[in-house]
Amino acid sequence: MSLQATLDALRTKYETEVFTPEIKATMNRATAELAASGQADRALTVGARAPAFQLPDPDGAVVSSADLLAKGPLVLTFYRGVWCPYCNLDLKAIEAAAGDIRGRGATIAAISPQTAVNSRKSQRDNGLSFPILGDHGGAVADAFGLRFALPADLRDLYMSFGNDLAVVNGDPSWTLPMPARYVIGQDGVIAYAEVNADYTRRPDPSELLPALDRLAVRQPA
Repeated sequence: MSLQATLDALRTKYETEVFTPEIKATMNRATAELAASGQADRALTVGARAPAFQLPDPDGAVVSSADLLAKGPLVLTFYRGVWCPYCNLDLKAIEAAAGDIRGRGATIAAISPQTAVNSRKSQRDNGLSFPILGDHGGAVADAFGLRFALPADLRDLYMSFGNDLAVVNGDPSWTLPMPARYVIGQDGVIAYAEVNADYTRRPDPSELLPALDRLAVRQPA
């Protein structure tokens, strides 16, 4: 089953077996408003220079984009958090493709606003072989054009689910990154970009591979 088919099945289950019509309406309205804002279209895309960063991994070691790119192309995925089942399925799908990605000389990293303890849980529960880097306060997500504030009614709904993002992220701003994946060449230029305001829509990780193949062709002998 493709990643999107898996996500569609999860959404159907929630909307038919778990959510009330009111909950469904609140969540769908927030997604529609974010899409209508056009923010996803304004996020960094192919041909733009990726912002440099230095972020801690869950154990506190600082990881820089410069060091990652020194090893080869970089695959970045922006991850909303441990509480998001769609995001966890996405991470698992990327992990399943990790061999193909690394076989093309690339490094993988996720970026999330959540606290280190939550990132350790995400890595453990999803069986990840790549780190989740802590973008506390969302500065890197903001530099990519991905950071947005949740509307008040969605905040209230998340609180009712027990998802207090002020605690999960150690930040009172109630902001998140839109889900996004990037392939960044060693020159720092974005070679692939996928951003979607709808967190239930994700491309298959196999779509990253042609961009990595094109970068390999461009490398000097």
